[in-house]
Amino acid sequence: MTQDAPSASSPMSPAPALTKGRPLTISRPPSTGRLIGIDLARGLAVLGMYAAHVGPEPSMGGPLGFVLELARGRSSALFALLAGFSLVLITGRPQPRTGRAGRRAVGRILIRSVLLIALGFALTALDTDIDVILAFYGLTFLAVLPMYRLRAATLAVIAVAGALITPQVLYAVRRSIDGGDWADAVIGWDPLARISDTDGLVELMITGEYPVLTWMPFMIAGMAVARLDLKRSRTRARLALTGAGLAVLGYGASWLALRLVPNARVTIAAATDGDSAGSAWWSDTVGHLTDHTPAVWLAVGAPHSQTTFSIIGNTGVALVVVAACVAATRRRPRFTRAVTPVSAVGMVPLTAYVLHILAIRVFGTQEEIVPALVALFGFIATAMVLATLWTRHFRRGPLEYLLHAATRTARHIE
Repeated sequence: MTQDAPSASSPMSPAPALTKGRPLTISRPPSTGRLIGIDLARGLAVLGMYAAHVGPEPSMGGPLGFVLELARGRSSALFALLAGFSLVLITGRPQPRTGRAGRRAVGRILIRSVLLIALGFALTALDTDIDVILAFYGLTFLAVLPMYRLRAATLAVIAVAGALITPQVLYAVRRSIDGGDWADAVIGWDPLARISDTDGLVELMITGEYPVLTWMPFMIAGMAVARLDLKRSRTRARLALTGAGLAVLGYGASWLALRLVPNARVTIAAATDGDSAGSAWWSDTVGHLTDHTPAVWLAVGAPHSQTTFSIIGNTGVALVVVAACVAATRRRPRFTRAVTPVSAVGMVPLTAYVLHILAIRVFGTQEEIVPALVALFGFIATAMVLATLWTRHFRRGPLEYLLHAATRTARHIE
């Protein structure tokens, strides 16, 4: 999950050719130097998941409650988008690797995906209250891998198409599970289900908290972003404007739909485990999609609702965060130094994520043990201190290094 590509500039680069005394304009590919802003965005995503997992309930209200509510669902979407960015880094940025190098890069992704799926199920077996994202993350890697050679524009079109189509497909498939026995038949056949003592591929693809079917657009969008030259201010500005537009479109359209569709909020509140449907256009408190959810659910924009509106809105927020982080770390050195601890967490995201799951398993998250806000600050402070100390001496985190070492076997691919 690290970015260690050489710089695109070189003192040996040829001078531009001259035509009739004028320099010939040459289209330059995106530069490939490390983007600290991506580390910062990834660090924010990890800490945002800390907030969702061990922080106070957003119902506490006030500015802090609002911030905590913003982190719910949107942090995992940002994490998934940046996973797509990482996939392109591994398979070649700015130009995808081809030939033997390309086959080896694909081999690395395949190995990485299998290991992440295994690690995800292992963490799930710890029986915490956390919906572990890693197995879904690994399978999504596999699902989008065939697209790694596509251009940014093509990837963006596919991401948009996925956002428009896959939520409706997921809803229809989930409804077909109600009263049918095909899902049980698939689970009974699925060796992954038997090994992991879960619903296996059915859970990863359809019924889980992060179903691959509707989380692919996030990763594909991240792949498109990775094809852009984020070191250009104009590119960052366009990315931020696009993200803001998508956020307004996704959440705004959901807000409007929930008010135009007769009895939409009443129906949603009655059919879900949420306490209120009044904020269903942006807040996760509304509940989650189930096999029995009515069709009006597709008008919801809440982060984990698996709807078109939620995917568009969450993607927009993620794009704004990425653009802002890259811009801030490139233009403001003092700011970059100040946020070094957060960026350090983003350099070791797998280690930081896994350790917080293990800490939750050991210490729990109950209010009566320690106030949730104190626990959250403790988790964040510990992660930032340890990550800062580690990254001063090592390029990769402990688990990142093990994952990298495991994927080195792909160098034998011819």
